[in-house]
Amino acid sequence: MNFDTGMKTTEESVLTAMDCADKEILPYLPYILQDFWEIGSDPEVMIALIQKHIINKGNLKVLDLGCGKGAISVNIAKQLNCECVGIDAIADFISYSAKKAEEYGVGRLCRFEVGDIREKVKTTGKFDVIILGAIGQVFGNYHETLTILNSNLKEGGILIIDDGYIDDDSNFKNEHLFSKSELQKQISDAGMDLIDEVVAGKEESSTNNYDTEFDNLSKRCQELSQKYPEKERIFANYSNRQKEEYDNLKNEISCSTMVIKRKE
Repeated sequence: MNFDTGMKTTEESVLTAMDCADKEILPYLPYILQDFWEIGSDPEVMIALIQKHIINKGNLKVLDLGCGKGAISVNIAKQLNCECVGIDAIADFISYSAKKAEEYGVGRLCRFEVGDIREKVKTTGKFDVIILGAIGQVFGNYHETLTILNSNLKEGGILIIDDGYIDDDSNFKNEHLFSKSELQKQISDAGMDLIDEVVAGKEESSTNNYDTEFDNLSKRCQELSQKYPEKERIFANYSNRQKEEYDNLKNEISCSTMVIKRKE
């Protein structure tokens, strides 16, 4: 697959992370996603993987890139009593994250910042755990992403990436997704190993969750269409794109939470 390696604007980066095609939708995302706290990733899966792969949990520092509304950081801080830094480009999401941290009693452990994660990582320091929760190819492909984030990873640290890939025996094609074997090759070429993963099942409960999420999203798009009829096309296009993505998640894409570590 070929990817544009030119530096995208912050707006374009957010569009990539939120799987949007039209930048005009950006101001409305907080409204459209008001029924969501967890956006794309399961905090409990992340927590279990951290507990499994981080031996020394004292003074644990976690970096949550593209943190959305802070569900991952707040839950990790609450359960593991550790420092979490969350960064996202959408200011409303960061405000919401800070409120949830206070609500959960972990305001002292969580720090949330508005900014472009590609710029913030240059000065944010080193962490034991770096999380990219369902944000897509914001840094580039896997080789580019891991090469960039390597300097932010402490010795013995791990990256946890929630993303989708295409099974090697599948005939499904998507220009934004890699096959499992290509994904593993890029990880290896970056000097790292895929040491563990949790693949989401396609059982009825997961399908029902996807349907509920889409129904909430679609309802908010319809409300916006009624309020701003001159922008109906924007909301309809976004809703249709999300419907296609949910259908692919249910039928074609393997959704995986992957643990990646430097080669020993």
